[in-house]
Amino acid sequence: MKDESSTGPVGASDSEGPYGGGSGEQSPLQARAQFLKNWSWDLVISLNRGACERGKAQHGFNQETQAQVAKRWEQKRAETFSLLELTDFLRSCHRGAPFLFFNGNTFADVGRRLSAAFLAEVPPVRLREATSAIAHYVAGVLDQDAMVELVEGLCRLSEFKVGDRVKTLRGSTQGVLVRMMKDGRVVWKPKGSQAELIASPESLLKI
Repeated sequence: MKDESSTGPVGASDSEGPYGGGSGEQSPLQARAQFLKNWSWDLVISLNRGACERGKAQHGFNQETQAQVAKRWEQKRAETFSLLELTDFLRSCHRGAPFLFFNGNTFADVGRRLSAAFLAEVPPVRLREATSAIAHYVAGVLDQDAMVELVEGLCRLSEFKVGDRVKTLRGSTQGVLVRMMKDGRVVWKPKGSQAELIASPESLLKI
């Protein structure tokens, strides 16, 4: 699918720097762009049609809400707003339920595609988790605070040192960094274990 975003990589936003600030410290969710400029409502309809085909469900419209959501969508295409505002808008479209089925999947897919293009400079492992968090927020599975914490943490390229407390990207395991390797990888010890694990810095978050 072409023309997913008019912004391209993060650096193509209205702001300077990789995440919207000259120092790189500003939240990536505050960087602004015309996210929907090349995203017509017909393109959204095609995504829903595809989701329905895969899910073996009838593709169709909610006659009570479809026109209203479509109108809001077309109005937004000319606007410049932040990535966080985009996720809120997509979540509201999901709740508006303009389609008979798979509203959450459809707008979550839009959020995943647009954020992937916008955050293209983020390492692939972290980018996959960040776009997943955004999609889950749009679909109503994740609350905003949790989504913001995940995305900002994943987009922050930490400089690790021995003794730092770290956790896996999904937060299921925590531990301590015990050694830095010459090839750039790190050695860390999970909490409650004597085992030492080797990982790339992109696969861990500093606590």
